[in-house]
Amino acid sequence: MDTNFVDYVKICCRSGNGGAGSIHLHRDKLTAFGGPDGGDGGRGGHVILRGNKQFWTLIHLKYRKHVIAEDGEKGGSSHKFGKQGKDEILDVPLGTVARDAETGEQLCEITEDGQEYIIAKGGRGGLGNAHFKTSTLQTPRFAQPGESGVNEWKVLELKVLADVGLVGFPNAGKSTLLSVVSAAKPEIANYPFTTLVPNLGIVKYRDYKSFVMADIPGIIEGAHEGRGLGLRFLRHIERNSTLLFLVSCQSDNIYEEYKILLNELKEYNPELLDKQRILAISKCDTIDDELEVELEKDLKKRMKGKFKIPYVFFSAHSGKGLQQLKDMLWEQLNKE
Repeated sequence: MDTNFVDYVKICCRSGNGGAGSIHLHRDKLTAFGGPDGGDGGRGGHVILRGNKQFWTLIHLKYRKHVIAEDGEKGGSSHKFGKQGKDEILDVPLGTVARDAETGEQLCEITEDGQEYIIAKGGRGGLGNAHFKTSTLQTPRFAQPGESGVNEWKVLELKVLADVGLVGFPNAGKSTLLSVVSAAKPEIANYPFTTLVPNLGIVKYRDYKSFVMADIPGIIEGAHEGRGLGLRFLRHIERNSTLLFLVSCQSDNIYEEYKILLNELKEYNPELLDKQRILAISKCDTIDDELEVELEKDLKKRMKGKFKIPYVFFSAHSGKGLQQLKDMLWEQLNKE
């Protein structure tokens, strides 16, 4: 398993306290009893998330349990402001969602390079005594204390950003397809659950065009209840604009298998059914043309109404149907 892929971290964020306002009365060699000139305290440092397209995983935050921003400094005499506390900026991959660990409330979703969001606000600096001078109170000898920062646990989750998400049971041939159409090198073996982390590959298309495909670990019946590799991986599918369902031609019933996969997604998040879908029947080098014609007849008969989607027979080993599959994906991705 690729232990470098981390898609979930829980961190304690402590923002800085605001600096206290200054209590000071103006004095110099010409002024024995000047008015108040205490400056304001500096704001405490924020904890900020920043999108960085160079990052693919949250591993750099895995062992960083506490993120502590700097406190603001006290105000000074002569209306001098206290220095602002230094912000703590956490670079995260695009597709990162931040939640409050206690309430589960979603705070933000980082989808663009350079996008910033404050997940823990620094405390405001206190006002110096210069602010409190009035006609009846010429020399106030008090100022505001700084506001306290916050100390809160946050959860960061990564949802892989890709144009096409591969959906299928373990061992349907998703990793093989990705390794053939892109330069990705996923681990491939003839047993279920070889893929334990999402693999991303850039698929080169005609005329130097390209799109991103993600091989998401195989789901099994009951994944939405957390069975198999469960919910942890279903969330990666949420971000894909087209879902490519992969079913092996060796399956006992291609159509039924497709319906089970569809139901898992529906149980997890019904909105996933609004995405574009294509059904690809893999490993077609293992059957003859006659059987393929029979299977296609059966699919045509069953795929009606809401279950009607484009489908293609292909083989990652012989290359049969691969270009047709890429054409179908490109067409779906570029639909208005």
